[in-house]
Amino acid sequence: MKKLLALLLILVMALGMVACAGGGDEKGSVYWLNFKPEAKEALEALAKTYTTQTGVEVKIVTAASGQYESTLTAEMDKGKDAPTLFVVGNAAAVNTWGDYCYDLKDTAIAKELSTDAYNLYDANGKLCSIGYCYECFGIIVNKKLLKDAGYELSEIKDFASLKRIAEDIHARADELGFDAFTSSGMDDSSSWRFSGHLANVALYYESVDDNWTETPSTIKGTYLQNFKNLWDLYINNSACAPDTLATGGYDAGAEFKNGEAVFYQNGSWEFAGLTDAGMKAEDLAMIPFYSGVEGEEKAGLNCGTENCWAVNAKASEADIKATIDFMTWLVTSAEGTKVMAEQFGPIPYKKAAAPDNVFFADALKYTADGCYTMTWAFNYTPNVNEWRAGLVSAMNQYNAGTGTWDDVVTAFVQGWAQQYKNANG
Repeated sequence: MKKLLALLLILVMALGMVACAGGGDEKGSVYWLNFKPEAKEALEALAKTYTTQTGVEVKIVTAASGQYESTLTAEMDKGKDAPTLFVVGNAAAVNTWGDYCYDLKDTAIAKELSTDAYNLYDANGKLCSIGYCYECFGIIVNKKLLKDAGYELSEIKDFASLKRIAEDIHARADELGFDAFTSSGMDDSSSWRFSGHLANVALYYESVDDNWTETPSTIKGTYLQNFKNLWDLYINNSACAPDTLATGGYDAGAEFKNGEAVFYQNGSWEFAGLTDAGMKAEDLAMIPFYSGVEGEEKAGLNCGTENCWAVNAKASEADIKATIDFMTWLVTSAEGTKVMAEQFGPIPYKKAAAPDNVFFADALKYTADGCYTMTWAFNYTPNVNEWRAGLVSAMNQYNAGTGTWDDVVTAFVQGWAQQYKNANG
């Protein structure tokens, strides 16, 4: 009887050990809080493919344009249901979310990187987030319309030539059937193009002059006249009156797709949408932010990224492993690299597929021709949402004629100092 009891006890213990071992093989799941609304459908389809292949559940939730930080804050409050994969795209985000970032150093996904250029570390050297793509932005040109207006792309070499051509097209808009620039709407869905990307004109050149390596507590605004040069060109050479821009309601992308304007400030991420709408790749090009800076004939496009993956360190071990496995699949598999190339352009990984995107080809050509890249100095912005909101408000007053450019300068320079103080004490 004692032998039987002993055998039963051994059997129970063995079954318990098997059960525990089985629990350790839990597949886990992935929850990616996506930063880019334009990639929503493609990523959801890709997630289904991965689940079919592996049995691992992948949920994609896409934050609304301009609402990523608030969405992330709300989602992280969900504890075990929080995102396992999210975006930490600049130094300020590392300061905010660093405790939530799993150290990606020496992980399978980090070993697939082809460069360290787009990675972000905290003060202790932890690899908090890794770039999953890089992008470029500038002024997109419809070369066919430009030619219809009597000009060639090669004629645009600096701000003076851009201004001359844009103003002539605007003056003949009724005759031509199209205008120079698309609308510059200042609602949340559009204002980021100007308070963020166009502001890089002033921030980039100042960052080069003063050799920024971290967010400065104050800025000078040395190149704000150049920012003004381009902004005035935009708002005074389109079909939309400047005093109507604050209320929004414009769709610059649709205007460009419909052939209503030659120039459209935006980035490489627009390529798929433009060609899907019927525009021919050979009719598209991207030119730099020519703004009157000395030597800008050798300027290239604005290139960089805020698209950096972070893995939630507070997720379960199973979910962390599942997330890293999924990331690795995205950048190594035929299915993953194809979609990544189509949606995000070039990705900084060894097995990356070549993107079919003429804007990246333009960026590479500028570099090959010895032009400098305008790096993303706007990533240094303290309290970025608050600073941009102040800038948008001042720009709206300027557009409406109820304020002056001095108000924009104040929002830019003094607003920076105030937001730096708010962020750092």
